[in-house]
Amino acid sequence: MDSLHASIANGLEERYTYLATTVRELAAKLSEEQFWQKPFSFGNTFGHLVLHLTGNLNYYIGTEIAGTGYVRDRDQEFDEPKRLSKTEVLRNFDRAIEVVLRAIHAQSEEDWSKSYTAAREEDASNRFNIFLRCATHLHHHVGQMVYLCFELGRSSG
Repeated sequence: MDSLHASIANGLEERYTYLATTVRELAAKLSEEQFWQKPFSFGNTFGHLVLHLTGNLNYYIGTEIAGTGYVRDRDQEFDEPKRLSKTEVLRNFDRAIEVVLRAIHAQSEEDWSKSYTAAREEDASNRFNIFLRCATHLHHHVGQMVYLCFELGRSSG
C-alpha cells in the first residue's frame, strides 16, 4: 500500500495530467480564430483562459514553491492584445504543467504541510492546500472551456 505522501503526489499528478490533457483535446477542436473568439458579451476567450491558467500555475506553484522566478501580470492574462498562436499558448501551458508535476514530485512528506502564502492566496496555509486549490481552479476553468467549445461549435454550424 502507498504511503500517504505517495498517494498525495500520485493523485495530484493524475489530476493535473488529466486536466491538461482535457485542455489540449478541447483546444484541438478549435481553429485559431475560434481559440480567440468571445462568443458571449461576458467572460473570456478560450485562449485567454489558457493564458490565465498558465500564469496561475507558473506563479502559485512555479514561483512560490519551485522558485522559477516567474513574474505574473494577472490582468494581462485576460486582456492580452497580442494573439499568440494557439500552438505557442498551449506550449507555454504544457511547460507550466511540467513545472507543477516536477514540483509535486520534489515535495517531501514534510513539505506538504509547510507554510504557504502568496498574493490573492493569503489563506492557503500550506503547500498541499495550494496544489489542491490550483487543481480545482484548473478544473473550474476547464468547465468554462467545455461550454465555450460547445457554443463555438454551435455557432459555426
